[in-house]
Amino acid sequence: MNYFHFYDLPESFLPDEKAIQTKYYALSREYHPDFYTLEPQEKQQEILEKSTLNTNAYRTLSNFDRRMQYILEQHGLLEEGGQNDLPQDFLMEVMELNEQLMELEMDYDSMTYKVVRDQTEQIEGELKAEIWPVLESYSTLSPEAQAEALKQVKNYYLKQRYLLRIKESLNKFASSSDE
Repeated sequence: MNYFHFYDLPESFLPDEKAIQTKYYALSREYHPDFYTLEPQEKQQEILEKSTLNTNAYRTLSNFDRRMQYILEQHGLLEEGGQNDLPQDFLMEVMELNEQLMELEMDYDSMTYKVVRDQTEQIEGELKAEIWPVLESYSTLSPEAQAEALKQVKNYYLKQRYLLRIKESLNKFASSSDE
């Protein structure tokens, strides 16, 4: 079952967080297994499945990154071996950052670290500024426009994955330089 349908919410990258939480608590009470201990085994199993579905829906829909991934997966846009063509200029930019990270591994330099960190944050900020209007308007778009918006969101999502790896490497340097 689609998590948005389960929560009776429209598909949105920026849903009403309060509505998600309210629905989660209401369904948690409704499907709490302790209220069904005297029911037949089939009913208990059904309630347990709905309780698990509720927990999984909440974990996914209440987290920005998981929600984005979920929507893209629901539309078949993150399939293994699928088309993940990112612009060459972005890939070159990331490659340069990765080369600087490799240099840091060989010979740590706090200035180089700061440059890589700042460049990564700048790229991330630019990406977010570009995608935010798309995320905000998604649920009000026509189906054709939504399909185009999903391509833009996929592009953003994949770029974010690259930047996340760079940020994880930067965090390792930050923690090792603190020691």
